[in-house]
Amino acid sequence: MRSLLAVIILSATPAVADSGYARLDGHGGPVKGVAVSADGKHVMTASFDNSVGLWSLQDESKEPIWLEGHEAAANSVLFLPDGRRALSAGDDYTAILWDAATGSNITTLEGHQGKILDISATPDGKLAATAGWDGAVGLWNAETGESIAMLKGHRAPVQAVRFAKGGKLLYSASSDGTVRLWDVAEKSIKRIEVKHGFGINRLVINEASGWLAYGALDGGVRILDLESGKEIADVTSGRQPVLALTLSSDGTLMGIGDGEGYIHVVATDEWRTIRDFRATARGPVWALAFDGNERVIAGTIQDHADIWPIATAKSVAESDAAPRDFLRDPATMTNGERQFTRKCSICHTLTEDGGRRAGPSLMGVFGRRAGTLPGYTYSDALTGADLVWSDETLDKLFDLGPEHYTPGSKMPMQRIVRDEDRADLIAYLKDVTGEAPAQEIKK
Repeated sequence: MRSLLAVIILSATPAVADSGYARLDGHGGPVKGVAVSADGKHVMTASFDNSVGLWSLQDESKEPIWLEGHEAAANSVLFLPDGRRALSAGDDYTAILWDAATGSNITTLEGHQGKILDISATPDGKLAATAGWDGAVGLWNAETGESIAMLKGHRAPVQAVRFAKGGKLLYSASSDGTVRLWDVAEKSIKRIEVKHGFGINRLVINEASGWLAYGALDGGVRILDLESGKEIADVTSGRQPVLALTLSSDGTLMGIGDGEGYIHVVATDEWRTIRDFRATARGPVWALAFDGNERVIAGTIQDHADIWPIATAKSVAESDAAPRDFLRDPATMTNGERQFTRKCSICHTLTEDGGRRAGPSLMGVFGRRAGTLPGYTYSDALTGADLVWSDETLDKLFDLGPEHYTPGSKMPMQRIVRDEDRADLIAYLKDVTGEAPAQEIKK
């Protein structure tokens, strides 16, 4: 288990204090999921660092509770209606049911054969649905974690799920460009609701007002009448892809996050833009959640969640109150540092602490046997592996790719094809990390 970091919950720097901007600091990687509790007192964040953070929105002196259990990136989070339980889902093919008060794992939902991107629950909190990249929609008993069914019908990864009619109906959106409507009791498809032509990433439903909205790979954001299926509005910004779509608790505001780093807030009464601003200078907006009707909380490529006041939010290029960039200007780096920053820094640090990262610290990596750094939980593939990190083994790792050189490990699939880039990365790492202490080097 990684050590907990001492963090400040809402760390607004002096430069942003007057603007109302604040930040949830503590994650060690991009924030992929955000959810606010029904009472507005807490927020959950899911991160590429495998962790879920449970934060107080009322007591700024209180440290977050870290919910540890995923073995790969955590992608989505959801408070269940009772407020005492929560769900998270991740790249490890599982969803976890949590006790939101203590952060303890109640049970793990297993059955998917691919990463899980989204979660939904019925208003009574008895059923949950999951969107799997295995093309299946998982249906679960949200009280026991028991698998009820794996609904098959999509021809590509399922990206989003939403219950309707008190849990009698379920909508699912997929990379196959469709939104499908399921009869939950019959576990069967009633009809294909949308044929968009491009993959559909996100869904929100406002049953009280009788509409469904979807966000797609081509940047399209369209609103359909639930009864007739006809399009009633189009709030497409032209930026692509749409990666986040959220609705305020009263249904009057819809938030849209895209791959170009913008947050677009729309009033749903007349489908007019309230605010449209660039929230991060680089990378996408992965997740959004409203904190009442005055603030929106965003997860981006950066290792924290941003809390933006809707009325005064400005694009990062226009404001001195912008949050820090995740990456430095590449022109100021050597090629080796650029390779590390682009390929390694999301998962690894170069400090002894290691921080809250998906991977172990690389400090002293040269001469260290794989799978032996104290304090980090390794996959079975690396624990006890007969592999010592050196110029040669690191070169092979990135030449062949982790999926071939260390199959079964947590390392994401990637290669560094050019010999020069691998050599520069290894030289940079050797320069800044040194060698492992003698007692860690095993023959």
